[in-house]
Amino acid sequence: MAAAAAAVPVNLRLGDLVWGKLGRYPPWPGKIVNPPKDLKKPRGKKCFFVKFFGTEDHAWIKVEQLKPYHAHKEEMIKINKGKRFQQAVDAVEEFLKKGKGKDQASHNSTEEKNRRNSSEERGKQSVGEEKHKANLSEGKPKKRVSSVSSERGSKSPLKRTYEQSPRKRGRPPKDEKDLTIPESSTVKRMMTGTMAGFKWPPSPAVCYQAITKKLKETGSTSIQAADSTAINGSITPTDKKIGFLGLGLMGSGIVSNLLKMGHTVTVWNRTAEKCDLFIQEGARLGRTPAEVVSTCDITFACVSDPKAAKDLVLGPSGVLQGIRPGKCYVDMSTVDADTVTELAQVIVSRGGRFLEAPVSGNQQLSNDGMLVILAAGDRGLYEDCSSCFQAMGKTSFFLGEVGNAAKMMLIVNMVQGSFMATIAEGLTLAQVTGQSQQTLLDILNQGQLASIFLDQKCQNILQGNFKPDFYLKYIQKDLRLAIALGDSVNHPTPMAAAANEVYKRAKALDQSDNDMSAVYRAYIH
Repeated sequence: MAAAAAAVPVNLRLGDLVWGKLGRYPPWPGKIVNPPKDLKKPRGKKCFFVKFFGTEDHAWIKVEQLKPYHAHKEEMIKINKGKRFQQAVDAVEEFLKKGKGKDQASHNSTEEKNRRNSSEERGKQSVGEEKHKANLSEGKPKKRVSSVSSERGSKSPLKRTYEQSPRKRGRPPKDEKDLTIPESSTVKRMMTGTMAGFKWPPSPAVCYQAITKKLKETGSTSIQAADSTAINGSITPTDKKIGFLGLGLMGSGIVSNLLKMGHTVTVWNRTAEKCDLFIQEGARLGRTPAEVVSTCDITFACVSDPKAAKDLVLGPSGVLQGIRPGKCYVDMSTVDADTVTELAQVIVSRGGRFLEAPVSGNQQLSNDGMLVILAAGDRGLYEDCSSCFQAMGKTSFFLGEVGNAAKMMLIVNMVQGSFMATIAEGLTLAQVTGQSQQTLLDILNQGQLASIFLDQKCQNILQGNFKPDFYLKYIQKDLRLAIALGDSVNHPTPMAAAANEVYKRAKALDQSDNDMSAVYRAYIH
């Protein structure tokens, strides 16, 4: 019986409040809205464009992954916990409260108009009766139709509209009918056009239009990847042949998502055995970087550092040997601006097209297709990579000329690495002063610093689990390159320099191949 009930299709429409399922993430409250004009609806199964409360996320969600908000509210609240989830639910309730206020105000306004109309009519009738009595007393002939013709000839538009309305007898005004705001009609009354009458909470949510406007003002562009697009399989893959070089922590997740979304991918890795799993998933094997580039339209690469990036392009059987006019190369490695500029020059000198596209994230985000891609270089190539970036990432930014993405990526990782060192420092200080590290984490998680990053890294430290999600040696490399970037423009980076020294000590303690959170061990030895 329950199974039969679950199979009953739910009729959803624009403006409905819903619970949307984003792959591995818990159901989240959202609202079905019109998508931006330049965002095409995916082919295949029926889906709706959903804007989620309490976040910046928006996505095409298949109809089977959606449930009406009110009907499943209690169920979802029972199975989902967490501060951000509760904030999202609170945002929905605040929205509903505002909706009720608008409905009640409209209802009160209607009642007030009706009372005024009724009062006007009573006044007119009273005046008419007095005139009639006066006429009789003066001996004037009685006009039997005068009062009727007066009513019919009334020029009051309010009265006429009210009398002609089908609601005039026994039926309450539509606004008065249901103030509990059912799902489908909740926003229908509030919406004219796309999102009129509806405002997302100013923090932390930002609507798509506002994000796009801000990006245009700053000269950057974002390809909207719709968070769950990769997970829900609603991407139309490019018909171009894709190559991928480097199957490390980040590259492996990226390739997996490219294959899941139907891209044709040829892979190469310095350690050939790492290719086996992807061959089983449908990838083709390239024997050398040059072969991959020569047989593919767009080749991506993701390797560890500047030296590895240069060797891959300039070394024996390297990328450069496969480049000919029209071939495209996208370097996703986190390197310095000088390195990426040099690689761009040699690629372009052979008639190739070049794009740098380092990624912000970790192994888990790579596996989930939730990376943030920072791109710069050939704008046309950036557009050609749209379906690939949507498969591998949450969003992507175009930052202009070659070198800009490298600089931005180093700044992002400098902030992240310094923050991680500060977290480790705080936890060790708590320990040596007799304070509970778990209590410290609980306090931080209830404050303004609360984040998935903070919670995960603290849990690593408390559990002594330093399985790499982002190698410590790579965050130290990024700090070193960020400090050099500051030196090149005579800008001080004392916080990054201090953090870099702590990571160097952790490396000396054989923590290089552990997660960056293992920097904690530099403080306890």
